[in-house]
Amino acid sequence: MALPRKALIAVTSAHAPLYPDGQETGLFITEALHPFNVFRKAGFEVDLVSETGSYQADWLSLQKDWLNDEDRKIWEDHSSEFRSKLDHILKPGDINYDKYGLFFASAGHASLIDYPDAKGLQSIASHMYTDGSIISAVCHGGAIFPGIIDPKTGKSIISGKEVTGFTTKGEEEEGVLDTIISWKRPTIEKAAAEAGATYVAPPGPWAAFAHTDGRIVTGANPASAHVTADDAVKAFDKL
Repeated sequence: MALPRKALIAVTSAHAPLYPDGQETGLFITEALHPFNVFRKAGFEVDLVSETGSYQADWLSLQKDWLNDEDRKIWEDHSSEFRSKLDHILKPGDINYDKYGLFFASAGHASLIDYPDAKGLQSIASHMYTDGSIISAVCHGGAIFPGIIDPKTGKSIISGKEVTGFTTKGEEEEGVLDTIISWKRPTIEKAAAEAGATYVAPPGPWAAFAHTDGRIVTGANPASAHVTADDAVKAFDKL
């Protein structure tokens, strides 16, 4: 049976001070926007969902270096399809998982806070994986993987798989590793290892890089959101 050409983008509900002047992390805008654009261009219908049906934008992701003029125009236009869906973001209870063929966990450092315990999102992804869907994540989105269980094995769907995600070196370069430790959350590299996966590092913390292992497609950082979504579509089209 062909899977529905419909993608579900998960968004973090969390926010917390992270940056030097106390500005907060939340959803890293382009890590949801770029995949949204890729999926729409590839003929997918796309919905956005968060664990609590709420979100907050990450401060850094709204700065000029990270949100170009074209992306900013979409973000600031509440009638654009992307912004409208974000403004009316769904909750797990609104989602019928068998209507989707691709799950994509967008990110922002805030994902480290809520994704590990996001039982609603994890359950959707687990059901989708069991049904043969593509499961994808970019940057800190991989924080959701340890809780996405494969009922066949009772282990995380990334156990025995190769994945990438934001590097611990990148956390050090950003000066946020101590904050993450204070949240009592593992880095993406550590979370992958603890879930039984092999972490594949990008050429550098900020290099665009994605990795596919079967039906698991992962990307390393904000610059990788587009290529990760592209690779997720390629993996979907091979099913």
